[in-house]
Amino acid sequence: MVRSPLVLECPPPRDQCHNNNVGTGTFGRVCLCRDKVTDKYWAMKILAMADVIRLKQIEHVKNEKNILHEIDHPFIVNMRWHAKDDCCLYMLFEYVSGGELFSYLRNAGRFDNGTANFYACEIVLALEYLHQLQIVYRDLKPENLLLDRDGHLKITDFGFAKKLKDRTWTLCGTPEYLAPEIIQSKGHNKAVDWWALGVLIYEMVVGYPPFYDDNPFGIYEKILSGKIEWSRHIEPIAKDLVKKLLVQDRTKRLGNMKNGAEDIKRHRWFKHLDWDVVINKKLKPPIVPKFVFEGDTSNFDDYPETDWKSARSLDKVEMQLFEDF
Repeated sequence: MVRSPLVLECPPPRDQCHNNNVGTGTFGRVCLCRDKVTDKYWAMKILAMADVIRLKQIEHVKNEKNILHEIDHPFIVNMRWHAKDDCCLYMLFEYVSGGELFSYLRNAGRFDNGTANFYACEIVLALEYLHQLQIVYRDLKPENLLLDRDGHLKITDFGFAKKLKDRTWTLCGTPEYLAPEIIQSKGHNKAVDWWALGVLIYEMVVGYPPFYDDNPFGIYEKILSGKIEWSRHIEPIAKDLVKKLLVQDRTKRLGNMKNGAEDIKRHRWFKHLDWDVVINKKLKPPIVPKFVFEGDTSNFDDYPETDWKSARSLDKVEMQLFEDF
């Protein structure tokens, strides 16, 4: 973790860099910044504490920071520094300039088998790492997967991640990606991430998720029914893996049995891989993002500029709520 203070500034937008916002949320945003000493670009997540209090997200935000503080992995957007003043919380991340996998998938319509396999194998290693630390991620989807400058994957947004001793009962996640045990409030564990991987592989090779409806309750009904329409675009070996991940009984779901992630890594869909080559980023990425300069934000959507500096200062009592941030 970077402990020393950085001399940061928001660089002026250029023609290729529409603005400095690369993400937005309910009570914060992510903006591009640059270290004035090294010229290195970073992504700064800024949360207005007054909004965090109003939305009753104090423990949620502190939990996210604590998890990010613990992790460091090649296929995760790693946090390098965090701080606060009297109005905002700040978390500094490596800047991942390639944009969301979601955008590339929508532009392509669907990925071929090799492209989907490349992204899936990097996700498997990231999830295996998190699960070894007893962390369940709970929000796997194309929107939360970024491409770095070379085209390798990075998982972002740990807002739903949780350190688990046994099970948890919170209903959270994206409807199309929810495992049945989350919907049924049976209590869930790390197995939900392997279910989500099955949904993601299907969406990558077919172009849409396996359980889809115009409203969330329709989606939940389809998930619980377990009926999947198999597109002709999905190859038999990939289909076999997806079937073994989308198992209703989590005790029989691939990745959640005695051998854990090893069962997934040994599946025939991955048999051509040397996993040491994967973790060392030696596989050739199928998509290499286009960018003009290190701080280019053109691979991200345009977000409206807002004056986060106008966030109100907290009083002493309110500040105590964030003492351990």
